Amino acid sequence: MKANAATPKGVHFMLEIDGSQKSGSGTILRLSIALASILQRPLHIYNIRQKRPQPGLRPQHLEAVLTAGRICNAEIKGAEIGSKELWYYPSEISGGNIQAEIGTAGSIPMLLMTVLPMCIFAKHSIHLHVVKGGTDVSHSPTINYIKHVFLPVLQKMGITASLVIHRYGYYPKGMGEVTLEVKPTVKLEPLMLENFGEIEEIRGISVCTFLEDRKVAERQAKAANEYLSDYGFTAQMDVVNDRSNPVQKGSSLVLWAKTSEKAVLGADAIGELRKRSEEVGREAAEKLWKEIVMRPTVDVHLADMLIPYVALADEESVFLTRRLTDHLETNIWLAEKILKVKFKVKRVDNLYQIEKLA
Repeated sequence: MKANAATPKGVHFMLEIDGSQKSGSGTILRLSIALASILQRPLHIYNIRQKRPQPGLRPQHLEAVLTAGRICNAEIKGAEIGSKELWYYPSEISGGNIQAEIGTAGSIPMLLMTVLPMCIFAKHSIHLHVVKGGTDVSHSPTINYIKHVFLPVLQKMGITASLVIHRYGYYPKGMGEVTLEVKPTVKLEPLMLENFGEIEEIRGISVCTFLEDRKVAERQAKAANEYLSDYGFTAQMDVVNDRSNPVQKGSSLVLWAKTSEKAVLGADAIGELRKRSEEVGREAAEKLWKEIVMRPTVDVHLADMLIPYVALADEESVFLTRRLTDHLETNIWLAEKILKVKFKVKRVDNLYQIEKLA
């Protein structure tokens, strides 16, 4: 089913995706691009981000598409700011050094999530350098969530990926910078997370950039641990007084809990204008406690992020999550549509069991 980018195949080979379906969000664009690249099938996607306040491609979505295109030498039509429709003709995913520049505070983690599924199927290792974006911004996981929650869970599936944060970036100027290194994956292992077990440790990273004079990172960490202590827990916290980005001050906190059954639950929060450091710490701790008390095996955000990987693994995978979110339902629908796999979702006590059938 390979499609030559220079001579696009006929429409009967093309994946047709309506971006207004389900969540109507950027997740449909990101996952469609990733899966089309892996299958080397041309893609026509329309009504892009139809249900969002500003439909069409925003700078971060555009750069995600263009970066994916660089990784697989794709021909792309309609890739411009505001576009609600594009055609994407991928070729082989080769590997090598790839550069990406968002140019706004658009989410670097979202760009990474677009291209990472492709990178694991590359012929050679990929070194992706992303500049001028947001590492810790709203409506997106923080960069430390990606590094300390998402990538370690993917490692259980045989995926070797590492992330270096060179510069943190926040709203509104961004200017964050990271490097992602991905080695080709020989075999995607299934993910079997059926039991919660018991909490073995809770860890955290509290970061502030050019705000050490106000002890922002320390205050975030202290507030998080004060909240957790009410339930008998203390997080081992790394406090980072960062000075990597002189043009944009900001802060974030990520927490994660590891269990005896190898589950990892994460939660994060970011600083904003007129939002006290103590609020950031409590917010992240409250989110984590909501997960712990329900005893799922992946947190509510990790659940949708894992769908493409378990869909691409040959064997059966299973995990438990506390909510069936729009993004989770959307990713399951899209993976089934494009990859012709089958998921089974059912209630198990107060949780949802997500099973990808063999």
